[in-house]
Amino acid sequence: MSIKKITAPELLSLNKFIVDEDEPHIEIDKEICGKCVEKPCLYACPAALYTLEKSGAMSFDYAGCLECGTCRVVCKNKGIVKWVYPRGTFGVAFRFG
Repeated sequence: MSIKKITAPELLSLNKFIVDEDEPHIEIDKEICGKCVEKPCLYACPAALYTLEKSGAMSFDYAGCLECGTCRVVCKNKGIVKWVYPRGTFGVAFRFG
């Protein structure tokens, strides 16, 4: 019997996200992020939720957040101005593994 390996994107797609549209649990300061040279959040976020727009501005979508806290750990410039766990019944529900 062979076991099929699951890729990270396939594994992440199994999760269920209940998005709190009224109260984002993570907020960034685009001005601070715009001045950041290294932009570690682009590379450290396991869900790849941080993106760099053509204008050079940082964009972030909390809807697929895995709530791991990596972004706030790697952000030395304090560009993440709010990071809390989502309110009850909201956030990620891991489905596999």
